[in-house]
Amino acid sequence: MTDSRLSPGDPAPEFTLPDADGAPVSLSSYRGHRVVVYFYPAAMTPGCTTQACDFRDSLAALQAAGLAVVGVSPDTPDKLAQFRERDGLTFPLLSDESLDVMKTYGAYGEKKLYGKTVTGVIRSTFVVDPEGRLEKAMYNVRATGHVAKLRRDLRVDAAGD
Repeated sequence: MTDSRLSPGDPAPEFTLPDADGAPVSLSSYRGHRVVVYFYPAAMTPGCTTQACDFRDSLAALQAAGLAVVGVSPDTPDKLAQFRERDGLTFPLLSDESLDVMKTYGAYGEKKLYGKTVTGVIRSTFVVDPEGRLEKAMYNVRATGHVAKLRRDLRVDAAGD
């Protein structure tokens, strides 16, 4: 387990993970485009559902600003497919069952949960630039309101809504 955190300007660690249909998706396939990669603890839980639906509802505006969105969790592809269908999610959900990618990004480790220190997924969001470097690296983000804050930070208006 690593506690190393990434910073803006760092190269985004490359990965290939299965999506909800089991098809491999690589970060390198987004080269030439900006992409939001966000890590969340568990599909179909209240906070993660709120966050995923916020990304879904902001997807048109983000895409209009040239940003793709990819969500990553430790869930199985089958569970991700259920999540996608249940909530009408239209961006790739990737499965990191081994936690290797999360650890590489510093999105897995010790965190505070209800005042206790636990080990788990650290809700984190990264913006990768067209050259594959990190534009933003945000850790311990809140499930509620995070997408709106991200849109403000990236100056993505409601034009695509």
